[in-house]
Amino acid sequence: MRSEPRSGCPINAAVEVLGDSWAMLVLRDIMFGNRRYFRELLMGSEEGIASNILSSRLKQLTAAGLLTRDDAQRGQRAMYSLTEAGIQTLPIMVVLGNWGLAYRVGSQRLRVRAELLRDGGPDLVAGMMDELRELHVGIPRPDPTAPRPSERLQAAYDNAMRVDVAP
Repeated sequence: MRSEPRSGCPINAAVEVLGDSWAMLVLRDIMFGNRRYFRELLMGSEEGIASNILSSRLKQLTAAGLLTRDDAQRGQRAMYSLTEAGIQTLPIMVVLGNWGLAYRVGSQRLRVRAELLRDGGPDLVAGMMDELRELHVGIPRPDPTAPRPSERLQAAYDNAMRVDVAP
C-alpha cells in the first residue's frame, strides 16, 4: 500500500483507503458485528469474503491507521481494534446506509440496523461512537448508565430475524 495518496485532494486520500468495498465491509463487521478476529470476520461475512482478500484488507486498514492489531503470541489469535480514525468512519457508514436504504433493495433483516441509525439521528450515532471508543480504545462512555446503542441495534436485528423466519 502506498504511504502517500496520489494527490493532495482529501476526497482522493479518503477513497484510496475507504473506496474498496471489502475494506468498508470489514470495518462494518468490526463495528456492528463486534467481529475482531480473522476467523470471526471470515466466517461471519454475509458477502463471503475470501481469506486472501480479508488478510489483505486487514493489513491495508492497519497500515492506514484505521485498525490496530494486538501482538498475539505464537499460537494465539490476533485481535483487531478500531482506532479513533476507524471509529470516525461510522458517520460515513450511516450516510452510505441511508443512500442504500433510499436507492437499493435488500432484505429487511439486513436493512433494519441502517434504518435504526437513520431514524435515531445524530444522538444515536454519537452514542455508538462512544461505545466503540469504550470497546476498542478503552475510553469510558460519558454516561455508563445509558443504554448501549449496540443493544438497540442487535434487538432490532433479532426482531427482524424472527419476523423474517416466521411462518
